[in-house]
Amino acid sequence: MEITQLIKAEMVNAVEHLYKHSIKENDVLLNATRKEFEGDYTVVVFPFTKIARKAPPAVAEELGNYLVDNVELVEGFNIIKGFLNLSISGAYWAKFLLQIAAQEDYGSLAANGEKVVIEYSSPNTNKPLHLGHIRNNLLGWSMSKMLEKAGFDVKRVQIINDRGIHICKSMLAWKKFGNGETPESSGMKGDHLVGKYYVLYNNEEKKQKEALKAAGKENEEAAILQEARQMLLKWEENDPEVRDMWNMMNGWVFSGFNETYERLGVSFDKLYYESNTYLLGKNAIEQGLKKEIFYKKDDGSVWIDLEDAKLDQKLVLRSDGTSVYMTQDIGTAQERYSDYKMDKSIYVVGDEQDYHFKVLFEILKRLGESYAEGLYHLSYGMVELPEGKMKSREGTVVDADDLMTQVVQIAKEESLERGDVSDLSEEKQQEIWRRIGMAALKYHMIRVSPRKTMIFDPKESVDIQGQSGPFIQYSCVRVNSVLKKAGEWDADMLQYTTPEEQEKNLLVMLQRYSHVVEEGVKNYDPSLIANYAYELSKSFNKFYHDINILKSPDGETKAFRLVLTKVVGRTLESALDLLGIQVPERM
Repeated sequence: MEITQLIKAEMVNAVEHLYKHSIKENDVLLNATRKEFEGDYTVVVFPFTKIARKAPPAVAEELGNYLVDNVELVEGFNIIKGFLNLSISGAYWAKFLLQIAAQEDYGSLAANGEKVVIEYSSPNTNKPLHLGHIRNNLLGWSMSKMLEKAGFDVKRVQIINDRGIHICKSMLAWKKFGNGETPESSGMKGDHLVGKYYVLYNNEEKKQKEALKAAGKENEEAAILQEARQMLLKWEENDPEVRDMWNMMNGWVFSGFNETYERLGVSFDKLYYESNTYLLGKNAIEQGLKKEIFYKKDDGSVWIDLEDAKLDQKLVLRSDGTSVYMTQDIGTAQERYSDYKMDKSIYVVGDEQDYHFKVLFEILKRLGESYAEGLYHLSYGMVELPEGKMKSREGTVVDADDLMTQVVQIAKEESLERGDVSDLSEEKQQEIWRRIGMAALKYHMIRVSPRKTMIFDPKESVDIQGQSGPFIQYSCVRVNSVLKKAGEWDADMLQYTTPEEQEKNLLVMLQRYSHVVEEGVKNYDPSLIANYAYELSKSFNKFYHDINILKSPDGETKAFRLVLTKVVGRTLESALDLLGIQVPERM
C-alpha cells in the first residue's frame, strides 16, 4: 500500500480512537510537507476541530501523539497552526526497501481470476500499416502488458478487415493496371504493393468523377466504382476468379504485416477474419429479425432503431444483402466470447469510431449477449501531421516501416557522433541503435494520454533528449554501470535508518509503482506508466549527481544506496517493459 494510503488509514483509526467518530480516508487531507518546514507529510486538521470541539493546535497535538505512540512509520511531528507535519521513520523506509528488494516482480498484483480480451491493430488489407496503426498497436500492447501486471488473464487479438469494397478497389486496380506485378517482381513488401494499387484506384475514380462533372453528370457514379461494387458481389457469391485474386493479394499483405509487427515488437494470440465473421453477423441479424430487434425496409435493407437510446437508426445489412462493418463486428463479438468466455473485452480503436462502438454495444445488449456489459472502447485521438490529417487514398501517410527505419538511423547517427559503442561488434552496435530508436518512437507515442489527438512532428519524435524513451534507457544503463563498478557488497543495511532527502524521494516514488499500474488499468491509460518512468528517472539522476554512491561514508550506507539503486533500475526496466521498450547494453 502506498504510504499516503497508510497514513490516511491510521488517521481514520486515530480520529475513531480519540474522538469516537467515524470518518473515511477521503476525509483526510494529506500533502507532502513544504520544503521550508520540517517533516515529510502534512495533515490538515481543520476538518476535525468540530468533531473534537477543540482548537486546531490542540487537535494536531493529540493526533500527533497518538500516531507517534501507535504507528511504527511515524517517528515525530511538529505543528504549524492547523497543520500537522509528520516525520516518517528511517526504519520504516529501510524495512520497505528490504521488502521490495526481495520481490523480483515488484509492482505485480496477484491474479484476480478475470479474463480480458483486448483487440488492437485490426487493419484493412488494402494498404500497409501507417503512423496511426503504430499508435494503435503500441497502446494495445502496453495496455495488455499493464493488465497482466495487474493480475488479469489477457488474450491479445485482432480482426483482419480482409473483405469489403475497399479491398475490392485495390484488387480491381491491380487487375486493370498491374500487368501481373508481384512483390517478387517489384521488390516491394506485399502490403506496400497492394497499397500502391489502392492509391491508383482512387486516382482513377477521382479522374472519372471530374470527367462526369465536366459533362454535367456529377450525380452519376464513376464506372470504376460500379465495377468495384460488382466485384464485391462476385466475392460474396464465391466467384472463383475473384476469390483466387483475393487470396493471392491478401497473402501478400499478411506477409508484409507480419514483418512490421515483428519490428514493432507486438504479437497476437488469435487473428479473426472479417471474411469469416461477417457470416456469423448475418446469422445474428436473421435471428434478430425474428425477434423484431431489427426491421427490414422496402428495398430489402435491414436496420435497427436506436432512437430511444439517442443513437438514431443504423444500417446492418445493405439492400443487396452485403454486410457492413457492424455486421462483422456483431459476429466477431459472438465468436470471441465463444472462444474465451471473457469478463471484459477492450477495443482499441480511434475516436472517429466512437459512435460505431456505442451502437455495437447497444445492439449486443438488445440481442441479449451476456458479455455486453463488459465491453469497452479504448478510444484514442488520431495522429495528424503538422499540415493536417493523413489520407491513405491519396498516399499522404507516414509509413510505419519507413518511420521505424528513420528513427533507428537517427539513433545510429547520434551514437556514431559520440563514439560511445565503437568498441563493440557491428552486430551489437546495430542492436543498440535499434533499441534506442524504437524507444524514442514508442515513448513518444505512449507518453500522450490516449484521448488526446497527437500532432506528429518527425523531428520531435526522434529527439532522444529530455522526456524520451532513450533518457529512461540511459538511467537504466547508468544503474547497471554503478552496480558493475561496485562489485560485491554487504547487503545487510538493517541498521541504516537515516535516509537523506534524495533517498526518501526515490523510496516514495518506488512505493507508488503498483498504484500507478492500477490507475493505468483503471483509466485505460498507458501514458501514466510512461510519465511515471520519466519522473523516477529524473529523481534517480538527481540522486546520482547529489550523492556519491560508491564513496559512501560507511558500509551500511553504501549497501543501502546500492540496494536502492538496484531496485530503481529493476523498476525502470519493468515500467519500460510495459511500454514495449528494451534496455540496451550500452549507450
